[in-house]
Order: sequence, then C-alpha cells, then structure tokens
Amino acid sequence: TDPWEQRKLGDISEIKTGPFGSTLHADDYVSDGIPIITTEHFKTGSLPTDKYGLPQVSENDFSRLSAYILNAGDIVFSRVGSVDINALITPFQSTWLFSGRVLRVRPQNKNSSQFLHTLLETEDVKNDIRTRAVGQTMPSINTEILKTTPLRLPESTLEQEQLGKYFLNLDTLITLHQRKYEKLVNIKKSMLDKMFPKNGASVPEIRFKGFTDPWEQRKLGDAFERVVRKNTNNESRLPLTISAQDGLVDQITYFNNRVASRDVSNYYLVYNGEFAYNKSTSDGYPFGAVKRLDWYEKGVLSTLYIVFALKHPEKDDSDFMTVFYDTDRWHRGVAERAAEGARNHGLLNISADDFFDIDTTMPEDKAEQEKIGRLLKKLDTLITLHQRKLEKLQNIKKSCLEKMFV
Repeated sequence: TDPWEQRKLGDISEIKTGPFGSTLHADDYVSDGIPIITTEHFKTGSLPTDKYGLPQVSENDFSRLSAYILNAGDIVFSRVGSVDINALITPFQSTWLFSGRVLRVRPQNKNSSQFLHTLLETEDVKNDIRTRAVGQTMPSINTEILKTTPLRLPESTLEQEQLGKYFLNLDTLITLHQRKYEKLVNIKKSMLDKMFPKNGASVPEIRFKGFTDPWEQRKLGDAFERVVRKNTNNESRLPLTISAQDGLVDQITYFNNRVASRDVSNYYLVYNGEFAYNKSTSDGYPFGAVKRLDWYEKGVLSTLYIVFALKHPEKDDSDFMTVFYDTDRWHRGVAERAAEGARNHGLLNISADDFFDIDTTMPEDKAEQEKIGRLLKKLDTLITLHQRKLEKLQNIKKSCLEKMFV
C-alpha cells in the first residue's frame, strides 16, 4: 500500500558503455573465443542463446575486459538508432561481453532486475528517453541520458519482485504462443508445398493413403465460372475487402472507415461461398490474392475484382479450392499473362479471360480434394486460434503496463 518513490535510473543502477570499437581492431577478433553482444540483436528483439555467428575475442583479451561481462539479469540498450528504445534483459549467466554501441544497465541495492526491465518497457519511460535522444538522422542515447531518466518504483523489494515475476510469466506465455503460431504457419507452408504437384509434375510429393492416380491438368475456367451480377436492387449494402488473414471481410470494420462509394448499386453482388480475386499486389501476395466469402451471407465488391464460383460443386470441393489459392501454383500463369510493366499502383493488368485461361493441376477424385481441403482448413483454424491467443496476451500485457505502473 506504500506510495511509489521517484528516482533516477542512475540512482538505482550502474550504467556502462562497452569498450569495443575503440580498443579493439578487426585483427583482434577470433573464430572461437568470448562472444560480444552487438546492436544487431536489438533488431530481432531478443539476445542470442549461443555464440554462433557472433564476433568473438580471445581469452587473453577477455581477461583485461572483465569489467564488461554481462551477468544474468543485466539490461542492455542499443546506443545507436535508439528511437524504438528496446531494452533487452540478459537471460543467462554468461561470460559474454558487450560492444561499444551497447549500454549495460545493472540494477543495484537489491532492486529487482526483472521489474526494472519491465518498467523500462513502459511507454512513459520509453517516450522520455526517446525525446532526449541526440542526433537527427540516427538518434542515439548515452550513459547520461539513461542516468537522468526519471522513474517511479516501489521501495519494497517484494512488490518489485512480484511485479517482475508476473510480467515474466506473461512474456513466457507470449513467447510460447508466438512459437506455436510460427510452427503451425511453417507446417502449413510445408504442406502447401508438398501436397500440390510442382509445376510440370502430375503427382504431389506427399498424399493421402489410397490415392495413386495422377492429377489432371485443367484450365481454371473448367472449374470456375465468372460472376458478374450487379447489386442493382441494393440487395446488400455491405462493402467487402480482402484481408490476408481473414479473407473477404467487412470493409468498414477492417479499415475502420468506408472506402467504397455510398452508392454500391453498380458493385458486384457476392454470395457466401463465392470467390474473388484482388489483382493488387501486397506483402506476401506478389500476384494478388484469391479469397472465399465465408463470414457473411452476402456483400458487395468493386468491379476491379474478378468474382467467380464453382461450376461443378458435385465434382470439385470448395475447401480444396480455397487452399489451392494459398499455394503459389497459379502464380506463374498470372506472371505469363499479366502485361509486362503494366502495373498501376501495384494493380496487375490481367483480364478475366486470361485469368480463367491459367493451367492448373487438380485431383480428379473429389474425395482426395476433400481430404486435402479438410486438413489444411483445420490447420487454418489452429493458426487462427493461436494468433488470437497471442493477440489477447499481448493486449493484456499492454493494458497491465499502463495500469500497474505509476
């Protein structure tokens, strides 16, 4: 219940700059010695756990540089380009060193290292350091800036330790779900690569037991028919857009704004289960994106999109088609047909006729399509689940950083 006290970071910690860059030269480094933490590690957001690929110095150099060892719980800052002010905590008991562009903060007088690291992650503290960074093109911080950084903290070591432990547990959960999410994304990427034949092949690298027939080559137009119905009677007033993660989604919710015209009577009217191709290129989608309308009964789309539906749902599986468009097996067909250099703000110049003329390879047996589609849609569900858990934990941490510190 005691009020928190105001201190300066220099009052409760020892702050030191590394020696490297001025006392060592290129020929002082060795291939197997004592590793050095550099500014590169602040780009990844975590410190390495082994010395592979790190600059290293010999044991002889290390003996005269013992004042620059990193201990478990030491907090390090990058001096250069520190607009983002990433404070990293050393997770290991090490005999590692830190470079001249790194600042080491070592808590003193029983102050909790984990608590201090979390406190330095709060926006108020980061903003204070950011506003005092020096330099325009490459803002940087120094020992004096850190020493004079004002902080509010509990005098009670116990309260500091409890807060530090709480946020450490949160960080551990966030890291766990981040790894699970990344692992599932990589599994899906591998499955997409191995469960669809590579260009020129007629069978995939791996497939479900019981299926041995070669896949058949077809035009996209053999499987799909174009949808050009207009929203003439204003049957829907829901403008849609394509999200890489969520597919065809409500434009107003996604952008927090309405991009479509007020009058959407001349837009395409799209029903649940139909597909749309957005010819705009974006990160991860160099040839645009194809998504199915899953979340709404119907909506409207700009005529810049190519809208289409399955021709023979009794023969082809819709889920299979959605995961097919997550692969890159149709990209070459777009690349061959899109007019070279004819891009307007990232919009590919490919006609609907050319799009449906693209060659592709599909299983003739719908049962094989269904198994592939079902497996990869389950993976999508798991990926979404872990992504939402991760976002929830990140929001909890953000909220707690705002409310549990003065």
